[in-house]
Amino acid sequence: MLKTLESIDFYLKAGVIAEKARSFARQIAKPGVKLLETAQKIEAFIIENGGKPAFPVNLSANERAAHYTPSINDESVIGDKDLLKIDLGVHVEGYIVDTSLTIDFSGENGKLLEASQNALESALSVMKAGVSFRVVGGVIEQEIKSKGFKVIENLNGHLIERYLLHAGVDLPNTPVSGGVLNEGDVYAIEPFATTGRGRVTDQNYCQIYSVFGGKVRGEIAREILNLVLTDFQTLPFAKRWLKLPYSELQIDLGLGEIVKNGAGTSYPLLSDSGLVSQAETTVIIESDGVRVLCDPKT
Repeated sequence: MLKTLESIDFYLKAGVIAEKARSFARQIAKPGVKLLETAQKIEAFIIENGGKPAFPVNLSANERAAHYTPSINDESVIGDKDLLKIDLGVHVEGYIVDTSLTIDFSGENGKLLEASQNALESALSVMKAGVSFRVVGGVIEQEIKSKGFKVIENLNGHLIERYLLHAGVDLPNTPVSGGVLNEGDVYAIEPFATTGRGRVTDQNYCQIYSVFGGKVRGEIAREILNLVLTDFQTLPFAKRWLKLPYSELQIDLGLGEIVKNGAGTSYPLLSDSGLVSQAETTVIIESDGVRVLCDPKT
C-alpha cells in the first residue's frame, strides 16, 4: 500500500535521526573504547534526538557479520585493526529506518568496504516499482564479485512494516527467483561482502530477542513477555534492556521458555569464515525509483 502522508512524515523523521546517529557513531567508535559503552551511547543518542532504537545497536567486528550486541557485563573493546560493522535502527511511532556502516580501523580493507558500498549504490540505481528481486540481487552480486569478494548468500535485505523489522519478505543479495518491488513498500537493502566462504552460521552467543505474544506458563517468562510487549512491542530487544529483579540465569530460562513455546525468537551471532563488510539503508519504493530515507554515505 502507498504510505500515508503521516507515515511518510514519521519515516522521514526517523531517517534524519538515523543519519545523525550514523555520524555520532563514527565519532565515538574508536580503538580501546568498550563495545558496551559504544552501544549504549548510540542508543541514548537516538532517544535524545526524538526517536527510539528499533533494535539493539549491533557491533560486529571482523568475521562477525551480524547480531553482536554487547551484554551488560561485556568488557571487550574495539581493536586497533578491527573491521567494525555498526548496525543501528531508529523508529518513530513504529516506523523504522534501518542502516549500517563499516569502519576499517586497520586502513587495510578499503576494497572490501568499497565492494559492499558500491553494491548498495548499484542496487539503489535499479530499484523501482515492478523491478524483480532477481535484478536487484544480480547487480549486488555482480558488483561484489567484480571486486574479488563473495556475497554472503544467506543474509538478505528485508521488507519493513510498522513495528516489524523483518516483515516476512526477504530481498536477496543474489539473483535468485522471488517477487517484485511494489510501490509504497519499505525495504532495507544491505549487501554483505566477505573474504570468507560467503555463508554465515549461528554462533553460541545470543543477546537479542523479540516476542510476538502467546501463552507461556512460567511466571518469569510471562513477566518478560508482558514487559517486552509493552515497552518494545514486536521489535528486537537486548537482554541488557530488561530491568527485572531476577538473576541472569532466571532471565535466560524465561527467554528460553518464550522461544521454545513459539512466543518469540532469538537472534544468535552470525559469523563467516573471513572478514565481512556491510552497507545498508532503508528506502520507500516509488514508481520511478526509490526514496532513500537515510544517506548511506554519512
